[in-house]
Amino acid sequence: MRAWYRANVGGLPGTFWYLWSGLLLNKVGGFGIIFLSLYLVQSRGLGLTAAGLVVGLYGVGGCFGVLIGGVLADRWGRRRTLLASHAATTVFLLGLAFVPWVPVIAMFTCLVGAAQSMVGPPLIAAMVDVVPEPDRSRAFSLEFWAINVGTTVAAPLAGLLAEVGFTPLFLVEALATFGTLLILAIKVPETLPAAPERASRADRVAGGSGGGLGSVLADPKYMTFVGLTLVLGVLTLITVRILPLAMAQNHLRPSAYGLVMGFSGLLIVAGQLFVPRLIQGYGKPRVLGLSNALLAAGITFIAVCHVIPMYLMAAAIFTFGQMLGAPANAMTIAELSLPALRARYQAVFYLSFPVAGFVAPALGGWSLQHLGAWTWVICGVLGALSALGHLLAGPSRERRAAALRTTEKVPALC
Repeated sequence: MRAWYRANVGGLPGTFWYLWSGLLLNKVGGFGIIFLSLYLVQSRGLGLTAAGLVVGLYGVGGCFGVLIGGVLADRWGRRRTLLASHAATTVFLLGLAFVPWVPVIAMFTCLVGAAQSMVGPPLIAAMVDVVPEPDRSRAFSLEFWAINVGTTVAAPLAGLLAEVGFTPLFLVEALATFGTLLILAIKVPETLPAAPERASRADRVAGGSGGGLGSVLADPKYMTFVGLTLVLGVLTLITVRILPLAMAQNHLRPSAYGLVMGFSGLLIVAGQLFVPRLIQGYGKPRVLGLSNALLAAGITFIAVCHVIPMYLMAAAIFTFGQMLGAPANAMTIAELSLPALRARYQAVFYLSFPVAGFVAPALGGWSLQHLGAWTWVICGVLGALSALGHLLAGPSRERRAAALRTTEKVPALC
């Protein structure tokens, strides 16, 4: 057990663990957004398509939030950006808890999406700042593990609370966000380097234009990776945002969805820390290809599900795909990111998820209403194409990462 602890958990910096603890608390209390679509349909009387569009505004806000978070984290600091985003999220969640009018709910949904999405770039950039490169695979697996420990606890509790009322869901999430704010304010120092590297040679390798978001957006290899991640994000969020509606069509209660998502999280809790050793020695493109293929298979299987055991089987397949892909995704971003633009690279990567946060519920709600079970078949085809894309684009991406590692060893020219 001691050897296992040292290999998987030991030796990581204290700041990482405070960041990890705040993330865990946020996810344990992440009740409200899980059942937002169901809340809009059952409590506010919206149709599936209208509810999907309102939930999609969460993704619209997130598109702005991740970019703002990335720029502020590189300029203003990781800590300040994290504190501001958590404070804003707390206020906006309270708004969702008490506002009864659909247009104002839509506005607060957009604002919550922006504030919560601001967290990603500074959080991961801070982890990369403090965790040495050899330990990052473990750190990112632990990060993904924390997210899913939170889901394992949150999903079934949220399902039970949703049967009582939806307002407590938003109140608990606001309280958890405020608790995370306190942890960050008291325990996490600023991790942004005082004098960021200006590695112009590395920037040329990256295909950048000299700095800012433009350097990231002009990086074709990185943007290809982000595009493939967008497909992953759409598929993942469809299982989160639209699956409750599909299960309701099969006359299953909200607690059944909570059970399925809790089971998914439990699988990750039990197995995620073994993933770094499992994928060791395999190239990241192959791992990401297999990850997307499994995700596609699990989502396609949902098309024939109608009872809880079948949904649990589908969850087991797509969850294993998510487990394999999480550290490989994070390591790829860390390898391709320049130190001076680290949070901006994270921001552009995270931008794929709020975009997916709009596309998945908006198109998913329409597709479920008009195409029914074919929705899941179409998603499976997209996942298979994404897996093929990683295999084709991976070798070029690996060569670029190797070139960046070489140039970063050369002293920067100011």
